[in-house]
Amino acid sequence: MTPEQLAEISARAYRHMTPWTARAYAETLARPHALLAATDHAFVLGLVIADEAEILAVASDPDHQRCGQASAALAQFLGTAQKRGAAQVFLEVARSNIPAIAFYETKGFAHAGTRKGYYPQAEGPAVDALVMTRTLG
Repeated sequence: MTPEQLAEISARAYRHMTPWTARAYAETLARPHALLAATDHAFVLGLVIADEAEILAVASDPDHQRCGQASAALAQFLGTAQKRGAAQVFLEVARSNIPAIAFYETKGFAHAGTRKGYYPQAEGPAVDALVMTRTLG
C-alpha cells in the first residue's frame, strides 16, 4: 500500500480523531525499523526495535469491517515482528474506542497502563489512552 492509500483508509476509518496524512505515513515508512502489514482493505503500521514492537496505526476500511481484514493484517504484523526478534508488542488506544479495545482483547492484548489526556479532542477534554501489550511466541 502506498502512503496515499494508507491515508485514504485512515480518513475513512478514523472518524473519532484526526487521521494521519500521506506525508506522515511516508515519513514513518522511511524509518529503518518500520513494519507495514496490509490486506486489500486494512493495515497495521508499526516499528520493531530490538525485542519490542510498537503498533502505531491500525485502520480498516469501514465498508469492509468485520470481514477479517484487520485480523489478517494484525496476524501478519505480529508474525513478521516476531521473525524480526520482537518478544513483546504494545500499542495505545483511546479509552473511548470500545470496539478497538474489544478487538485487541480478542487478539490476546491486555491492559498494561494508562496515558492520561493522550488524545486531544476538537471539542471537550483530551481522552486517555490505554496501553495494551501482548507477548509474542
